[in-house]
Amino acid sequence: MELRGVTALVSGAGGGLGAATARELAGAGAHVVVADLDARTGEKVAAETGGTFVETDVTRAESVEHAVRVAAEVAGPLRVAVSCAGIAPAAGTVGLDGRPHDLETFERALAVNVVGTFNVMRLAAAAMAVTDPLDGGERGVVVNTSSAAAEDGQAGQVAYAASKGAVAALTLPAARDLASIGVRVCALSPGLFDTPLFAAIPPEFRRSMERQIVFPPRLGEPAEFARAVRAVCELGYLNAAVVRLDGGLRLPRK
Repeated sequence: MELRGVTALVSGAGGGLGAATARELAGAGAHVVVADLDARTGEKVAAETGGTFVETDVTRAESVEHAVRVAAEVAGPLRVAVSCAGIAPAAGTVGLDGRPHDLETFERALAVNVVGTFNVMRLAAAAMAVTDPLDGGERGVVVNTSSAAAEDGQAGQVAYAASKGAVAALTLPAARDLASIGVRVCALSPGLFDTPLFAAIPPEFRRSMERQIVFPPRLGEPAEFARAVRAVCELGYLNAAVVRLDGGLRLPRK
């Protein structure tokens, strides 16, 4: 798909992987709708990319409906939807104090990471369905964010791993569902990336994590994730795939 002249909706685009994706897609000529809960960071990324900021809670249908409506009307046709909004709570199924995993925390991880991803996908795809098809019948592409934890989640990642596993699992059936309207669906499964989450980690702990990566022995760069998103968008034969982006990393037990 040629990105120049189309509109791309990116959730969680106020920082980290989402912000890098917004910059990459804007650099390829797309008009980016920056959908994020944080108005301060979201407006900053929108200003940097020449895009449009929409304050968005991905867990609320009406909030995403508004973001999709803006994306469908602001510039070129909505053809790209990328879900980067997510949370990563950490807790054991039963803690060291003997207490069970907080249920609200588990439910919140599923709400943001799974329901939020599906909410963006279903509404964006419906908007893509009414656009004119490109050569070959393609109308759009959805790129969701899973995680290496979906396959080898660590101790303390039960909520996060379950949510990201669900994102990976919905990829194939969603691609099959949306084939009739010419919309592709893929997911990227990043490993350890140099996002703000790692900024406060002590250098010695960071180095120990990097040593677990096969090659190259370093954290991934958000720009690399963003280039992978762009590649999915531009490679029209790539569909129903869950692609690990992790330098060969396999997460240890803990």
